[in-house]
Amino acid sequence: MAELIVSVSGVRGIIGDSLTAHTALDFGRALGEFLLQQVDSGTPAVPLRVAIGRDSRTSGPMIAQALAAGLLAVGVSVIDLGISATPTVALMGRFLKTNASVVITASHNPPEYNGLKFLRSDGIGFPGQSVGNIHQIFLSKHFRAAGIDSIGHFSTDSRAHAHHVQTVLQFFDTRAIAQHRYRVVVDSINGAGCIATPMLLGKLSVELIHQNGASTGQFAHTPEPVKENLGALCDEVLRHKAAVGFAQDPDADRLAIVDEQGNYIGEEYTLALAVYARLLAKPGIVVTNLSTSRMVDDIATRFSSQVIRTPVGEANVAAKMLEVGAVIGGEGNGGVIDLRVGPVRDSFMGMATVLDLLARTGHTISELVRELPRYTMIKTKFPSTTAQARLLVDRVRDTFKSEKLDTQDGVRIDWPHGWVHVRPSNTEPIARVIAEAKDEPTARELIARVEKLRS
Repeated sequence: MAELIVSVSGVRGIIGDSLTAHTALDFGRALGEFLLQQVDSGTPAVPLRVAIGRDSRTSGPMIAQALAAGLLAVGVSVIDLGISATPTVALMGRFLKTNASVVITASHNPPEYNGLKFLRSDGIGFPGQSVGNIHQIFLSKHFRAAGIDSIGHFSTDSRAHAHHVQTVLQFFDTRAIAQHRYRVVVDSINGAGCIATPMLLGKLSVELIHQNGASTGQFAHTPEPVKENLGALCDEVLRHKAAVGFAQDPDADRLAIVDEQGNYIGEEYTLALAVYARLLAKPGIVVTNLSTSRMVDDIATRFSSQVIRTPVGEANVAAKMLEVGAVIGGEGNGGVIDLRVGPVRDSFMGMATVLDLLARTGHTISELVRELPRYTMIKTKFPSTTAQARLLVDRVRDTFKSEKLDTQDGVRIDWPHGWVHVRPSNTEPIARVIAEAKDEPTARELIARVEKLRS
């Protein structure tokens, strides 16, 4: 049986194996119990509510309904948002003033996976300790059972997509973007982004060529928005002479970009361009994780702005952004976080920000990329238990103890010519080794220095 992965990113497993309807039912009961325990016993009982949304995976209805049943069974009401992007669910949780939200998604994982992503009332992901507490309640099976007078109430809400689009667009000069009549190709992977994407781009008078634009959950290719999976998008951008191509992942929180020449420019450039665009308007603190490119630091230096780094995981980035009042942040996997909309990665905010940057500068995507510092990043991974990954981290830390180290999340070693980051994955039974340098041979040499410590 495959391992059910529980981390700061939530719960993730394989349908019919480590993640079943019964698993979701008990996690619903556990979340409900956790929330009820937060209510001060000295105050009158208050009705608790949780919003649930899901990406388009075919297992989604089963998991969502089981989760809802668990919440209802302990006395917590449920608002079902249907197929919704992760940032949409986070936004609606705040809008509806729920006590928490849950997104049924496995992000970029293959279709046999699904998962539960727990969000607080403010839309930020639950911290690791809270997820751990929910997991412990799940394991203990100590749930209360509501009687007929106290079971939760089930309802639906259909306003999610329109509300998200309206919230994003209020921060842009939509007329200035619309007058360019940009032609844009978007690959929504038949995921949760299929519904709001044409709504958003339609408001910006974009001519949309929508690839895989039906939210069927039948992924047309491997869902992670990386170069090897986006050849068709690159071809379509070139064929249609589009200004830009965008690729979303199944829950539409990540965004990858293809330039007007049909070149995949890499997910790292999504955040870099967003940081550039935001700091042009408002210099300030930028927050990103330890695995994100130094491009962000270089761009921030141009605007006399500070970069703060956190452990990997959007909850970690968002929490630090809220703490320091960051103007922009995110992760180098194509995740843009703008607190004006919400404390989660948001592909819709990313698309609007890039189109706004094109309109304000008059440059093409390839011209903007040429203005940015260029690095080579190599990302490798290999199967590993958590214990094995931690052993590798210890060996790397001990081997390079005289270098500049950051041990917030695994270990990152920084040199003037590059850096390497080694860490256990939060979402898969693997270890990740990421290196970046000015050229590929140097980056590969940094990777090799770490990988020889595996044995």
